[in-house]
Amino acid sequence: MPSPLATLALAALLALPTGATAADSGLVVSDPYVRLMPPGSPTTAAFMSISNRSGSDRRLLQAESPVARSVELHTHVDDHGVMRMRRVTAIEIPAGGHAELHSGGQHVMLIGLRQPLQDGERVPLTLRFDDGSSQQLAVPVRRAPAAHGRH
Repeated sequence: MPSPLATLALAALLALPTGATAADSGLVVSDPYVRLMPPGSPTTAAFMSISNRSGSDRRLLQAESPVARSVELHTHVDDHGVMRMRRVTAIEIPAGGHAELHSGGQHVMLIGLRQPLQDGERVPLTLRFDDGSSQQLAVPVRRAPAAHGRH
């Protein structure tokens, strides 16, 4: 059952007027999910695939969600044989290509969760792109898939 805050945030999100959307600019989000974390975990991550069906390179610049105090774009880098998570200013989405946001790679971090997330709950998430478009999503919370670390 979704938390009261998530239900209220989703209702507000659905009532918002829409401007330019990412789909209008050729950006399509598929298979988004927020990883279910153990109770008490202050952070989690969102994963998805973003396809760019336009003829121009695009960049994801920002993500926002009312369920977290802060939302950041991150990647993992090899630092002398040790994988480390790093904040990035943008995620590139090449023209005619896609960006995979997955565990161990690029992803959206939700930091300072305002309440525990529940399996099956839908989390409001807004993605903002360099062309001024945005996409508002209701992303399901689910357990991380078993094996291989990719979503």
